[in-house]
Amino acid sequence: MMAEVFKRYRRTEVAELADWHEGFDMSGVSISEEDRRAGSPKAGDKIARNPANHADRWLVAAAYFEANFEPDEREEENLSGR
Repeated sequence: MMAEVFKRYRRTEVAELADWHEGFDMSGVSISEEDRRAGSPKAGDKIARNPANHADRWLVAAAYFEANFEPDEREEENLSGR
């Protein structure tokens, strides 16, 4: 059996994320088992979507978001309608 090999990569594109809230439509949103065990979805979590395919959505846990994302100050438009 071959061992899994992980490499580090930097993102080259801006991510699209929304704040999770009670009542958020979670249809089609992928949530890992680890995040479910940690109580997600919960306050502080984000829902990410693939900019090229808005049907491809997944939960980003609050702690991961805080450690790995910052606002893109260049982006001022509301992406909700795209």
